[in-house]
Amino acid sequence: MSGKGNRGFADLIVGEGGRAVGAHLPPRTGVLSSRGNRLAELASGSAVTRVHELVDPTRCRIWEAHNRDYQALDETACSDLIESMKSQGRQEVPAIVRRVTGSPGIDYEVICGARRHWTVTWLRAHDHPKFRFLVEPREMSDEEAFRVSDLENRSRKDLTDHERAADYARAIDRYYDGSQQRMAERLNVSKSWLSRYLELAKLPPVIVGAFGSPAALGISHAAKLAPLLRIPVSRKRMEETAEALGAEQAIRRAAGRVPMPAAEVVTMLVEAKRKPKPKLRHAAVTAAEDPKRVIASGTRTEAGALTITIPASQRDPAAILASIRDLLNQLG
Repeated sequence: MSGKGNRGFADLIVGEGGRAVGAHLPPRTGVLSSRGNRLAELASGSAVTRVHELVDPTRCRIWEAHNRDYQALDETACSDLIESMKSQGRQEVPAIVRRVTGSPGIDYEVICGARRHWTVTWLRAHDHPKFRFLVEPREMSDEEAFRVSDLENRSRKDLTDHERAADYARAIDRYYDGSQQRMAERLNVSKSWLSRYLELAKLPPVIVGAFGSPAALGISHAAKLAPLLRIPVSRKRMEETAEALGAEQAIRRAAGRVPMPAAEVVTMLVEAKRKPKPKLRHAAVTAAEDPKRVIASGTRTEAGALTITIPASQRDPAAILASIRDLLNQLG
């Protein structure tokens, strides 16, 4: 460079032929690379930032339209989360919440994450007072909150068919003016799929009570029962049977026994819809000299109808009248 002087120095910058040469920088690695990639993703719209907060669970309430029965949660229902949070030392997945105004002492309501809220509350009360509730605040309408909650919980096995059905039954009138078609489109499901849950939600309380718990009642059971319940005569018989089954289930619960299986309950309810066979009483009058020879026979139904049969070989009017009197005495 000393031979070319300033010109040589300029050539190094501009390059041969006057083309600018980019600076030779070391490649980005580690934190700088990750940060650069993240900024590029955010700038392109391919990534979205979410703000997470650690809050006191007592400052949160469960959304009144939440699809989970919060009162039914206990150590058994949340055992997996309890063990997971204990081992991790924290809550891994944030609950989705929205901010609350005008309610002293409450900052958020939980849209998705009732089990997580219950678990953190339980841990704080059982030797883990430093646990905090991890939340992701969002702004959303009630209908949007319903769809977000449904989408998150749709594949969860710990949410029962009955809980999901009740949630859909509330939502169809609240947000979709009773239109199954509109609701199915918003949820991106088929109308027939949605109808199966709505049928479950319409089952009479006495039918639901025939099962050991509403949690045992699935959409497959409702599919068998719902068509029969639309027939007035069948419905009456099924409800009478369901009332007796409900009493039996209550006795089993009180005694600490296993409830009657759902499949067995369904079978008994389906059988109940059939017209019961009348109870019959039979009697016969035989010849004194030959007990094998029938002079007359009779059948009486539970409703009181009486049928008397006289063999064609019997021709003695006095014997016939005597046998009829005998049959009336026997059959009442």
